Amino acid sequence: MREDSGAAGDVRDRSAEPGPEPGAELSADCARCFGLCCVALPFARSADFAVDKPAGKPCSNLAADFRCGIHTGLRRKGFTGCTVYDCFGAGQRVSQVTFGGQDWRSGPPERARLMFDVFPVMRQLHELLRYLTEALSLPAARPVHAELRGMLERTEGLALLPPKELSGLDVGAHRQEVNVLLLRTSELARAGVRTRRGKKPRDRRGADLMGARLRGADLRGASLRGAYLIAADLTGADLRDTDLIGADLRDADLTDADLTGAFFLTQPQVDGARGGAGTKLPGSVACPGHWTARG
Repeated sequence: MREDSGAAGDVRDRSAEPGPEPGAELSADCARCFGLCCVALPFARSADFAVDKPAGKPCSNLAADFRCGIHTGLRRKGFTGCTVYDCFGAGQRVSQVTFGGQDWRSGPPERARLMFDVFPVMRQLHELLRYLTEALSLPAARPVHAELRGMLERTEGLALLPPKELSGLDVGAHRQEVNVLLLRTSELARAGVRTRRGKKPRDRRGADLMGARLRGADLRGASLRGAYLIAADLTGADLRDTDLIGADLRDADLTDADLTGAFFLTQPQVDGARGGAGTKLPGSVACPGHWTARG
């Protein structure tokens, strides 16, 4: 759904393209999804959405081919929330694997309801798969690589469950188990990091930093897990090697900030922030199109 990705409004015909093995994709490919996020999820009229929409009701902008009818103008027309959302590949998994290519429009109402119940569960599983995959790429986390691989396989197995089992899955409990490993990964990855003054990084998990003036702040190696950084001024801040899992970066100013080596940072987090050509991002995310388009 991201405006810069071209996924929801991509007019290329990918139907004949061979897809990767199930579970290999951890970013949205809207061309292979039946617009599930545009139907299953609710949204409320706000700065992010121009209208109210209950769960299970198709967005009025959803076209007959399951594409977004206003994709290129989402921000301009008040649907910024759509541009900063990523299902991490859950949409195409539910559409093409869990339901074998059967869409919610052409089948019975029971199928549609089940698809809409399964989608948010799958989205959480795919988010966890994305974090576990990144954790395995961190050399410092080698002591827990075996456990991470085991948890990755377990999570992938859950994602392959039949629809009814998926809809009743206690994904919250599984998420807690995964989080134990991700916390250990974070500790290992940040263990040898020091700030510019040679001090150990601060633990700012869950900190309320909304609107905080952190221009040029030395946050290297800090844990910012779940921190509220909405509209924070992080211009020129040193965010190298930080743990940013779950950090709320909506409207945070990352202009000229250095996020080299930051981990557990997702594309939706970056898409919701502000930045520019001088912002240094880790290789796991891309520079949003609206950053470079700012005038």
